[in-house]
Amino acid sequence: MNRLLRASLLVSTLALAACGFHLRQSAALPASMQRMHLSVSGGGDLQRNLARALEGSGVAVVDEGGSGIAELKIPVAQFSTDTLSVSGGARVTEYTVRYQVRFDVEDGAGQVLVPQQRIDMSRDYSYDATNTIGNQAQVEEIQRSLNDDMVQAILFRLQAAGRHEPAAPAAH
Repeated sequence: MNRLLRASLLVSTLALAACGFHLRQSAALPASMQRMHLSVSGGGDLQRNLARALEGSGVAVVDEGGSGIAELKIPVAQFSTDTLSVSGGARVTEYTVRYQVRFDVEDGAGQVLVPQQRIDMSRDYSYDATNTIGNQAQVEEIQRSLNDDMVQAILFRLQAAGRHEPAAPAAH
């Protein structure tokens, strides 16, 4: 029995590795972004989740901007819903939920660390005219999922920008 358990654990581990599954790791952000103020249009879940993810990456999220504090500005964070398909009876059968976010990062002196970026994400779903309550719950779950994915996408972009940050000039 013990061998069977070990074999199944080994097969499960190999299967997860083969499918490309990786645990999400915290982002390695540059020194210039280790203290950060968030300015998010509308606040809400994006701001809360982003602050939590930044803190998980070792960033001190502060309430006020200032000298030595990077500013992550998100002037646009909006969801929209579009019709994808309509049935023969002129009823909507599929929608897409879109999420657009624009952001940039400046250091405490107003120098651009990350120029304005735009990230667009979307998810499609089928609409059931007989279950409108379930449909609203489905849209809310899609929005939560898009929000989580958006936080990760922003962190990846911040991390990538840190890798390409110009080196400080050498002192003479």
